[in-house]
Amino acid sequence: MLFKYKGFDRTGKHINGTISAASIEEASQKLHTQTIYYEYLIPIKEFSFNIFSKQKISGELLGLFSKELSTYLNSGMPLLSALKLLENQHEEEKKYLSFLNAIHSMIDEGKSLFQALNTQTIYTLPEFFLQSINVSSQGGKLIEVLTNMGNYFNTQNKIKKQVKNAMVYPSVIFIISLIIISFLIGYVVPTITEIFEDTNQALPEITQTVLTISDFLINHYFLLIISMFSSLFVYKILYTKIDTFHTFMDGIFLKTPLIGSLIQNHELGRFSYILSLMLNSGVAYAQAVKLATASFGNYKFINRFHQASTKVMEGNKLSNALQLTKGIKLKRNFMQSLALGEESSEVSNILNNLSLLYAEENEDKLNRLLSLINPFMMLFIGGFVGIIIAAMLLPIFTMTQGLN
Repeated sequence: MLFKYKGFDRTGKHINGTISAASIEEASQKLHTQTIYYEYLIPIKEFSFNIFSKQKISGELLGLFSKELSTYLNSGMPLLSALKLLENQHEEEKKYLSFLNAIHSMIDEGKSLFQALNTQTIYTLPEFFLQSINVSSQGGKLIEVLTNMGNYFNTQNKIKKQVKNAMVYPSVIFIISLIIISFLIGYVVPTITEIFEDTNQALPEITQTVLTISDFLINHYFLLIISMFSSLFVYKILYTKIDTFHTFMDGIFLKTPLIGSLIQNHELGRFSYILSLMLNSGVAYAQAVKLATASFGNYKFINRFHQASTKVMEGNKLSNALQLTKGIKLKRNFMQSLALGEESSEVSNILNNLSLLYAEENEDKLNRLLSLINPFMMLFIGGFVGIIIAAMLLPIFTMTQGLN
């Protein structure tokens, strides 16, 4: 169990953190061994820590951990010293500091880095990351694997940030357009309607349609807002909890023009990179395929590769196993590259190059897609505003012609 402490070290510096021990006496002895004099030492309740605090670690944080730790180890620093330096650098990040404290304490007890990462209860770590650490530690490639993992997670995080930044402007335009349209329908249209009603003038069909929509939105806007948020909530629950619904929606996403291609490139590129990384770390081919399959986010890919990984465990090549299974249609260049790599025993290098190819292809497609969003948003706003203005001006023109 974990104990929280606060005190000072032999230099007089105030410190606090957590330590893993079977009892409070053992925790006290460990602190004494580390020349830490504590002011208080209390256990962290099991239910509150595990249930409410444990969460999936973010890619950004895991990339930072891998990168910093590999840098310190590569400079010749011992593992415990490197972790201590990380703790000092991240004292203000309480949860991450607890994560580092827990790892430091368990390694100080004699456990390996893999055992410490696997048994800590602060964050949930990806299985392929843990297994890569386990095998690389035994094969003397820990620094190399940590560096590659840091580069991988940092690249993934960079892509996410690029997409988010690129979506800021279209999102602002969309929100402004909704505000403008709501103002026109909710205030301008009803005001002009009163003028038309006073003249008892027959209204054009487009004007009557806009007025009907305006009345409906004004009278039921609260119900519409509740329905929208309720639908999003129900969708999220179904997508998260119901595998059948999740698989069905993932299939629809893959069939969506352009979006489906982006998803397939991303999923296959990530699988290729992780499989390549694990093979370079010394993981056996069948086990590497099984662990890399867990990196997929789309259930269609998970189902297809899970069936294939079972056949690989039986002795088949992955390219042959994928041919023997049914499911989502995979890209031809992926299947051909995989088969070529297995024939030439260069799976790792070929898949690594393939992941770079998919990343570049996706970057080009994303730039093209995002460049099309801005003019589309302008057409969207102009179209709606134009319809509303036309619906209001037509009766005025008709009234003017009648007066003439």
